[in-house]
Amino acid sequence: MWAFIKKEFYHIFRDYRTMIILFGMPLAQVFLFGFAITNDINNAHIAILDNSKDVVTREITRKLLSSHYFILDRYLKSNKEIKPAFRKGEIKEVVVFEKNFARKIKTEGKAHIQLILDASNPNTANLLNSYTKGIINTYMSQKLKLYGNLPLSIGVQSKMLYNKELKSVYMFVPGIITVILMLVSAMMTSISITREKELGTMEALLVSPVKPSIIIIGKVAPYVVLSFINLIVILLVSRFVFGMPVQGSVALLLGESLLFLFMALSLGILISTISKTQQQAMMLSMFALMLPTILLSGFIFPTENMPVVLQYLSNIMPAKWFIIIIKNIMLKGVGFIYFWKETLIIFLMTLLFVSLSIKKFSIRLK
Repeated sequence: MWAFIKKEFYHIFRDYRTMIILFGMPLAQVFLFGFAITNDINNAHIAILDNSKDVVTREITRKLLSSHYFILDRYLKSNKEIKPAFRKGEIKEVVVFEKNFARKIKTEGKAHIQLILDASNPNTANLLNSYTKGIINTYMSQKLKLYGNLPLSIGVQSKMLYNKELKSVYMFVPGIITVILMLVSAMMTSISITREKELGTMEALLVSPVKPSIIIIGKVAPYVVLSFINLIVILLVSRFVFGMPVQGSVALLLGESLLFLFMALSLGILISTISKTQQQAMMLSMFALMLPTILLSGFIFPTENMPVVLQYLSNIMPAKWFIIIIKNIMLKGVGFIYFWKETLIIFLMTLLFVSLSIKKFSIRLK
């Protein structure tokens, strides 16, 4: 029995893939869950539209920025600049001070601030709204108790863009579409090719006169069709069951989704080239893709709240860029000009995965 135990240990230690599954993935999960899962707001980018530009508005602005919850992205000059700033996805909130702010407080005892928030992620919008109101109320009670005989009051009104009712489904549907397309597409292709390797039919393909690129295209094509049908079903269910709007172009949405499908399928092929068994391919697809896709893509937890290392790591997650694209189309109704950079990133990732897969097949063919 001792000989069998030693043999099994040697067998496990020789297989680096098994070692990664046993020790690497649990550690990765601990770090991901420990650092990525947070509902705190840190360094949220905001804009200020100061129609008064007086002492009080500048003090409130400094109070907001000194809290370390917010980063001032820009000062806006007019209301016309608000929606373009949100459409670019660069800011989460705009703080608007009315005209003659300090004078109205001094003479009337009351002034108004409007908070305009991007509610495509309702959880983040709610937190930003609460944090901002809390800081303003604290400033009001500590610094400006009375002006003359009038009690001070600063009225704060909130306006939610893209999701007025703060429905959580507006946040979950784009993320769920992304996760399903990524996992199902990558997993199907990786298991399919690995199954042929286990059965020995892949070797027959590799010694045939067919080029590796033709083999890859032949394996991918059926799954592109099936995954695209899956996408259509998901979009129909989202629209007619959950009431998820599509404010932008449906054709553009389908085109971007098709590009993302190609990327996911090419990633699945790459996984199959480094996996020896279907079990390994499934484990890599599930644990190497599912958890990072959910935690580091901004699907549930905003990436800007994470440590800097995880923020950089999230940039190599294809799902992060696709979620930005799909939210821009479905919720904001913007055109290609607002997310061409994200589209280019996904396209380059697709080329990278396809090139690596073809190279791997070429090496095996030699």
